[in-house]
Amino acid sequence: MLTLEKFEEASELVKKVTLETKLVYSSYLSQATGNKVFLKPENMQMTGAYKLRGAYYKMSTLTDEERSRGIITASAGNHAQGVAYAAKEYGCKAVIVMPTTTPLIKVNRTKGYGARVVLHGDVYDEACQEALRLAEENGYTFIHPFDDLSVATGQGTIAMEIFKELPLVDYILVPIGGGGLAAGVSTLAKLMNPKIKVIGVEPEGAACMKASLEAGKVVTLDAVNTIADGTAVKTPGGEIFPYIQKNLDYIITVPDEDIIVAFLDMVENHKMVVENSGLLTVAALKQLDCKGKKVVAILSGGNMDVITMSSVVQQGLIMRDRIFTVSVLLPDKPGELSRVSAVIAEQNGNVIKLEHNQFVSTNRNAAVELRITLEAFGTEHKKEILNALTEGGYRPKIVRTLI
Repeated sequence: MLTLEKFEEASELVKKVTLETKLVYSSYLSQATGNKVFLKPENMQMTGAYKLRGAYYKMSTLTDEERSRGIITASAGNHAQGVAYAAKEYGCKAVIVMPTTTPLIKVNRTKGYGARVVLHGDVYDEACQEALRLAEENGYTFIHPFDDLSVATGQGTIAMEIFKELPLVDYILVPIGGGGLAAGVSTLAKLMNPKIKVIGVEPEGAACMKASLEAGKVVTLDAVNTIADGTAVKTPGGEIFPYIQKNLDYIITVPDEDIIVAFLDMVENHKMVVENSGLLTVAALKQLDCKGKKVVAILSGGNMDVITMSSVVQQGLIMRDRIFTVSVLLPDKPGELSRVSAVIAEQNGNVIKLEHNQFVSTNRNAAVELRITLEAFGTEHKKEILNALTEGGYRPKIVRTLI
């Protein structure tokens, strides 16, 4: 069972391998939401995510014989690194099965801790089936990434740290993939203060726990589709499900678009890189129906590859109207480009890229196309630039394209 004694034991044990991730007060998010918002930055953890807590505590509960057989698990990335690191500390072999869609940085870092990585399946659930098959075939000891009470106990140590720093916390927002973190955090939080609100957050495209709570039993989604790869789980944990039912107040789901904007907010306002799954709680803040409360948002991880990062930043800038592409038609004659540039310059628009297409019409004198990618301060500034171009006779059209 998840007991206070076990949580206390785990809290002392995980100190051997975890960093102290102090709460960060966010004046930006506090002002935006009307609450006092604190961030629990587990993205700054030793392996870049909270998962080390549960993996290390679980490893401590195994017998020497179980560890000597070798450890195997399945993971979308963060649990993989946690198990690999814990196995290295205990001096035992580790095999990790990861989905083929796992970001390269998570694969390489898992290998870097000495584990053997097997890539299998498109989502976590398929990787897990392969891990179970390999465990039976080779006699490995299987550690479930979330549906294990010892793992959930280790993850729950986050709540212990939150209460030590902020004893009067009112709300804790916790990301949900399979539910291990939410089970541990919500159970310990309610043991320490039954009046606290613990809110789970899932991506809209992978809300398996919300579907299960609504059904009153564990259900499996037909498919998952979200940029939050660490929480792309079809089936939540059955062992931890009763604890979720008892201790989680409710679940908020967020669309991928809100996660993208949250990434931009974290980079610009807090100078922190948080992976998409770790941003669920930040994206959910605007849906909280409360004011003046002390709210802690758990940032569960920061293991994000550079290619994904650049794509998310670009999409975030586009969604915030900070970057946009406009198409204008103009006669193919000297001076036209400088005229357009002058209009944009007068509105303090910053040109990032130009594309000149002379073949948009068979009559080049009548029209050639100029596509201009611009940087703006936001939606209002974008409107001012478009209005100025319209008044200049250019009939601008927004082009939906990546820069």
